[in-house]
Amino acid sequence: MVSEYLSSKNICVIGAGPSGLVSARELRKEGHSVLVLEQNHDIGGQWLYQSKVEDEDSMGKKTPLKIHSSVYNSLRLASPREIMGFTDFPFIVKKGRDMRRFPSHNELFLYLQDFCSWFELREMIRFNTRVEYVGIVDSSEFDIDRRIRWAVRSKEIDSGIVSEEIFDAVVVANGHYSMPRLPVIKGMDVWRRRQLHSHVYRVPQPFSNEIVVVVGNSMSGQDISMELVNVAKEVHLSVKSLEISEGLSKVIAKYQNLQLQPQIDTLYEDGRVLFVDDTFITADTIIYCTGYSYSLPFLDTKGIVTVDDDKVGPLYEHTFPPSLAPSLSFVGIPKKIIGFPFFESQAKWIAQVLSGKRTLPSWEEMMKAVKEYYHSIDLAGIPKHNAHDIANFEYCDKYGDRCSFPHLEEWRKELCLSSLLNAEVNLETYRDSWDDDLPLLQQAHQSPHFTQQGYESIVI
Repeated sequence: MVSEYLSSKNICVIGAGPSGLVSARELRKEGHSVLVLEQNHDIGGQWLYQSKVEDEDSMGKKTPLKIHSSVYNSLRLASPREIMGFTDFPFIVKKGRDMRRFPSHNELFLYLQDFCSWFELREMIRFNTRVEYVGIVDSSEFDIDRRIRWAVRSKEIDSGIVSEEIFDAVVVANGHYSMPRLPVIKGMDVWRRRQLHSHVYRVPQPFSNEIVVVVGNSMSGQDISMELVNVAKEVHLSVKSLEISEGLSKVIAKYQNLQLQPQIDTLYEDGRVLFVDDTFITADTIIYCTGYSYSLPFLDTKGIVTVDDDKVGPLYEHTFPPSLAPSLSFVGIPKKIIGFPFFESQAKWIAQVLSGKRTLPSWEEMMKAVKEYYHSIDLAGIPKHNAHDIANFEYCDKYGDRCSFPHLEEWRKELCLSSLLNAEVNLETYRDSWDDDLPLLQQAHQSPHFTQQGYESIVI
């Protein structure tokens, strides 16, 4: 399956978000010819803020989606900037921009612009181009090597012109925070008032003086609830478990118009919302902050790669489908990690495997590893839709060993854990109150990651 000699391949990368950009860079480093297809007018993926969402289906049921980004206007990073940057391109503070440790989404977008400019990646990207089909080409049409090749059909959004091109390999980096994941609640289809997924939430003003139910207390559910209390008449946060963090408890105690509710049992046409404890309210709006699903509508592998309740597979180490490796790979599938460095290690491994510098295990060994992983999460009682939640620094380090990628620095790990713990206790203030991190920050800023030279001069 893997070339025994160093070779250059013609490769298509789908998406110009963080994972797609770093993939393009690493592939080019290995001497490959790279084309990145991006449906939007600029780089950034999820971090390219889209304020106009009026044309999007509020529940995200109509596909293809018209809006990719799910970022709301007030969103700030939940992790400190120090841990976010790619290993050789620190996310430094720049005068005249958002200099906070937990900056706005726009500051991360500007960082990606800097990254794209510094490594001259834009020349590889074809913008305003939606990928409509990716499928295996009959190898008999080519030479005797019988390697898998891919047909990629794309459409220019403005002109409607459709193109089809052949590639030696495809790297899928289209992100996983766009397609709304919705709960199944009795009466959702008859509840006639406003229902929307957080995918299309941008600002709180449209909900002024309303009674709003926010479903889900993940990061977006908490952020949106805390923002709505300043304009809504009442905000009811509906959660799976009433055992909540100390930080969320403090917020609920602070705001009289914010109430914690159990899960919803039934929605009624007249606007009533019945909870599982038999209490009810009459609401104006329900906002579902219930997460997102992996979506690969363009990918045709004849059933080899499937999405089963958000478990994308089979994937060897969340990256290569054994039967199609290395010609098909995925960057950015894993969650609950320090994303940018991990995606960088994924991209580096893929690029080196495709050039022949690294080899993959046999099909049998990869399938065995996949089955053992699936068995381990089954035994641990982990639902399918959490199959790609890693939350393990040791795994990230072992992953990087495949391509001589450096282990995460101890300060990076400790700053990550510190911010998580601070958010648990001080949900409303942790982004601006972090005195306990000062020794770690000094250590970080004196590390090789931050003492790399030259990047301060970037001007976009």
